[in-house]
Amino acid sequence: MPGPESRTLFSPPPPAAELSHSERLASLRLIRSEHVSPVTFRDLIAHFGSAEAALDAMPELSRRGGFRRAIRLCIPSEAESELERAEQAGAELLFMTEARYPTPLAALDAPPPLLYAKGRLGLLSRPTVAVVGSRQCSAAGAKLARHFATELGRAGYVVASGLARGIDSVAHASALEHGTVAVLAGGIDVVYPPEHEALQAAIAERGCLLIEMPIGFVARARISPAATASSPACP
Repeated sequence: MPGPESRTLFSPPPPAAELSHSERLASLRLIRSEHVSPVTFRDLIAHFGSAEAALDAMPELSRRGGFRRAIRLCIPSEAESELERAEQAGAELLFMTEARYPTPLAALDAPPPLLYAKGRLGLLSRPTVAVVGSRQCSAAGAKLARHFATELGRAGYVVASGLARGIDSVAHASALEHGTVAVLAGGIDVVYPPEHEALQAAIAERGCLLIEMPIGFVARARISPAATASSPACP
């Protein structure tokens, strides 16, 4: 779905310290609606000022855009159910329109509209260095990754990685004492790979898990966090 024609005349509203429940619900509905990509979400918020106003305008935008049928909007009960599942999983939803959304991600041209987070959210605002590498690493590679992650942590940096086998898991384990963020490809309630169950639980308690996909989404080997820019629409 194309963004509003006059989007270049508008700037996104400043991030809210905390969204109201109704605006959080509307934001989630908008994100999960048909044809709403990260770019579209950003443009709609910039144009209309809020997710609630953007949702109200969607039928007219659909008609003006020449769609043969109305764009399918996520219904309130589906969004409420997702919010409840997130709460049950101990996760927090961070919308790009909130002040607590990670600043480096907010600076992207089209940041993910929504992130799931679990753990020490304060780590998301600290200087961060990514340490990633081969899933089938050598002993020498693992030793070097362990050294880098440990020293970066001691220097005050948060170490981010993808909780994959090999270098990623070594980096997380080595940085856990000082701060680490795991960016996952699956839902926050899904452990992948399965042998990292204990490490993922430790990061959720002492570090931070950061996920773009919804509760229950099962990662596959070919999917990486960088490939999850589009969120599924509500059924």
